[in-house]
Order: sequence, then C-alpha cells, then structure tokens
Amino acid sequence: MLYVFLLSSSRLQAKQQLLPPLPSLCEEVSPQELQAPEPLQTKKRRATEVSRGLTYLEICRIGSCWPPTISGGISPCIIIETPHKEMAATDFSRFKKYRFRNLFINPSPLPELSWGNSKDVWLNILKKENKYAHCKHFTSLHSNLQPHMRSILLDWLLEVCEVYMLHRETFYLAQDFFDRFMLTQKNINKNMLQLIGITSLFIASKLEEIYAPKLQEFAYVTDGACSEDDIIRMELIELKALKWELCPVTIISWLNLYLQVDALKDVPKMLLPQYSQEKFIQIAQLLDLCILDVSSLDFQYRTLAAAALWHCTSAEVVKKASGLDWNSISECVEWMDPFVRVARKAPVKMKSFKKVAVEDKHNIQTHTNYLEMLDEVNCGVALTAPGQLSPGCIGGIITPPKSTEKK
Repeated sequence: MLYVFLLSSSRLQAKQQLLPPLPSLCEEVSPQELQAPEPLQTKKRRATEVSRGLTYLEICRIGSCWPPTISGGISPCIIIETPHKEMAATDFSRFKKYRFRNLFINPSPLPELSWGNSKDVWLNILKKENKYAHCKHFTSLHSNLQPHMRSILLDWLLEVCEVYMLHRETFYLAQDFFDRFMLTQKNINKNMLQLIGITSLFIASKLEEIYAPKLQEFAYVTDGACSEDDIIRMELIELKALKWELCPVTIISWLNLYLQVDALKDVPKMLLPQYSQEKFIQIAQLLDLCILDVSSLDFQYRTLAAAALWHCTSAEVVKKASGLDWNSISECVEWMDPFVRVARKAPVKMKSFKKVAVEDKHNIQTHTNYLEMLDEVNCGVALTAPGQLSPGCIGGIITPPKSTEKK
C-alpha cells in the first residue's frame, strides 16, 4: 500500500510540474466566487468535456496555442455547446389564404410512367432547360466576328457529322457547347472558331457516341488548321469555361420527346421510338436550317421544337405533346415561317448508312445545301420587310459563302 501511495503521489507531482501556473491561464477569481457553489451549467460543461476526453492538460495546451481573442472578439478556446431546443409544432392554418400554385410551370404532358413519377421527370427536364442558358447576343462580345461566321461553322460541323455517321444528338450537343462557350469569352479571333467548333464536336462525340472518331480524325478534317495538341488544350479550356456542365436538353431531344408522347400507344415502351421516321427527319431538317441562324438562340430549345412541330402537324398535337399553348409559341412560329417555306422546296430523303441499323438511321445527322437555303431565307426576309431592300442579294456581302468555298 505504501508503494502504491508513493507512486501515485510522484505522478501527481510530475503532472503539476508540467502544468503552467494557474494565474497565467485564467483570470483572477474573487474570494466571493470561490466560496459560491458551482453553477449547474458549469458542472454540465465539465461533464461534457470529460465525456469528450479533454483533460485539463489538453485544454491548457490548446489555450497556449491561440491568442486570447481573434478579430471580431471571437475566442477560439471557448467550447460552445449546441443548444437543445424542443421542436414546437408549427400551426400553418393561418397561411391557407396565401397558398397558390405556380402558374409559370406547364402541366406535365408525360403519361403515367412505371419507372418514375411523370411530374418529377417533367420538372427535372424544365429545370435543366433553364439551367443551360444561351443567347444570340454573344456576337456583341466579339468585335471581330459576324453572325454568318457561326452559320458557316455549324454547316461544316453538319458535314463532318455525316461523314463520320455521328448522331443528331452529337451535333446539337456540340452546337450548345459552342454557343455557351462563346458567352463566357471576349474578343475571340475568327481564326479560332474552327478550333472551338471541332473541339466542341470532339467533346460531344465522347459523350454520345459508342464508337467515337479518334482524335487524329478530328484534326484531319480541319486540313491542318488544328493539330491534335491544339484540340486537347482547347478541350480543357472549354470544359473549365462550361464548368463541366455538359448535359443540356437539346432541340433534337425535345423533338424526340414530343413525337414520342404524340405517338405513344404502349406506356411501358416509353423509351422505344413509336413515331414515324419520315415525320422525324422532315422536322429535323427544318430545325437544322433554323439553328444555323443566330436568331434562333432568342428562343428556348423546347419552344423551337414545338414551333417546328406546329408547322408540320397541328396546334392540338403541340398542346398534347409539349403542354405549350399558342401564346407560348406564337412568336417563334412566326419567326420560323420563312424557314418553313424554303425547307418545303427541298425534298426530304431518308439516307441509308452502312453498319447502321434500319431503326436508327433517322438518328444519323445528315447534311444538305443549308447555306444556300439560309441565303434564300435571308433574301426573303429582307424583301418582305417594309421599306427595305435586300442586303443579302447585293454583291453577296452578307450572303454566307457556299460549302465548297469555306476555308
């Protein structure tokens, strides 16, 4: 027993030698406070510290590492416990008269789904549509660029997509990446447009295609204007500028959805196309022509797809498939009128591709003389404008060059 007592007393002396003097860590305490009984809150705090495993020696070491106060009068050495409050039930009865429904969200046109809630799916699609914003006024950020340069670039990307049998979704992803990237930049030189465009298509193909073309193939189609290293460097720049937000609902996705909802007969097969391929490529060609015009960026993608559907079907189909009424699409329908007149002059042909299944051939992006068609649209718009001559038909100043003349 004597040995145990001596051992414990020696340990106590060692601890006291390690601890700094009490006045150096704490303020002076009055005799009245020493005689006062310890408050219940202090006992609880000390019990909490013990339960946390904090010894007096550790608390002193923490205190010596920090200044007494930090800027703003906050002390890092004070342990503040989380207050425990009882959750009181809130009475919402008095707010009944303030309840209202959101009048800006269209009702879901989707049928009841076996794999999810149709209303939630529709709301998620609309949220994504609002998240990925685009605007035609990006040209004002670049003094060296003209709107027809974008038309030439996108027409060239359409050709590349057809050569490598890329899907329509791949092209429209690249178009979205390009337009949103240009909104994040200033004073881009026109010599950089081809690099930005082919890089956008390179990113889109890796996202959408099962067997995407190789990097050297994308560099090859630029005819030496862009090297593989240039595309890799621009890819990282573009991804950072877009903040890695690469999943927009494209125009062609909206068109697929609208036609599927209109032609849907078997709800469990919602994800399998049930619409006519001929009708799809007819509307898709109209949208290909419209997207070359920078003014198309004035409208949301779902509005563009609904307006094209209106021109090729009826108002009832648009209401059923998209939930949009005439007031929502009337402006876009009127803007699309000259494009429809020109597109109807060119017969729509279903192209066949090797190694492409018959049920998937309508999804392969095709190309036609879109720049000539766009030139005709611009001439028609200028001629119908009151009191104006056609600037697009005078010496070819505003008319975009033909596909064979692009460099």
